[in-house]
Amino acid sequence: MSFPTDRPAVWFVTGTSRGLGLELVKQVLERGDRVAATTRSSERLLAALGGDGIDPSRLLPLTVDLRDEAAVGRAVRETTERLGGLDVVVNNAGYGFLAAVEETGDREVRDMLDVQVVGVWNVLRAALPVLREQRGGHVVNVSSILGLTAVPGWALYCAGKFALEGLSEALAAEVADFGIRVTIVEPGYFRTDFLTEDSLALPAETTVHYPAIRAMTRDHLKLQGSQLGDPVRGAAAIIDRVLAGEGPLRLLLGSDAHSYATAKVGALRANVEAAALTAPATDFPAA
Repeated sequence: MSFPTDRPAVWFVTGTSRGLGLELVKQVLERGDRVAATTRSSERLLAALGGDGIDPSRLLPLTVDLRDEAAVGRAVRETTERLGGLDVVVNNAGYGFLAAVEETGDREVRDMLDVQVVGVWNVLRAALPVLREQRGGHVVNVSSILGLTAVPGWALYCAGKFALEGLSEALAAEVADFGIRVTIVEPGYFRTDFLTEDSLALPAETTVHYPAIRAMTRDHLKLQGSQLGDPVRGAAAIIDRVLAGEGPLRLLLGSDAHSYATAKVGALRANVEAAALTAPATDFPAA
């Protein structure tokens, strides 16, 4: 089943009260589609959309803790019952965390992975049976260019996004025969509030041994308002990919993302080529 053209499509989008998720909801509604929008605060979402005057048959705001498997299951069931189906699932919820590995506490690790990995898995477990039964749909997992390459200070965030990328690659192969498409979105720096003190999580304790990461934190907070990426164009690019129904597994968003990816591919190619002679040394000798 391709993207429906004979009726409004039904989208299920997580992390919608701000940033790219909010812009995506706006554009989906402008298209005339229907959207179930999960958030930690439905009130904030509705305020960002201009109040309570939106047709409830087209917007279903849902306050959901994505870490709660049962709550996510109820949200997906409510979506299909009240909006009439499910066509597109966008896993967008997440937040940034900037600290050295040594400074990152156990609770901080678990909180991040609960949102970026466990939360996505909860959504997929609830949504995939619906898409599989109808033999079609599209899953969009919003990763980051830091799901493809890593930089100092972002280890925890990268760990979550790298995990999401591996999950998504396997998922794409698993569900292809059911007509379900999978897209991994890899944005660079977008002009949202991702790099504000309200959104960027910092370690509970720091040490004096990582001054470069403290400087990076200050520099990133100063980036706010000057990021290259336009969230309006970013959301439109995601919608275009879903409407097309085809394209590469990865959707790079932003010239900065493309530059990071190009450097990563070059470094990985050099690493693989350097190992060409030594890697076979661990094989059993030929009979």
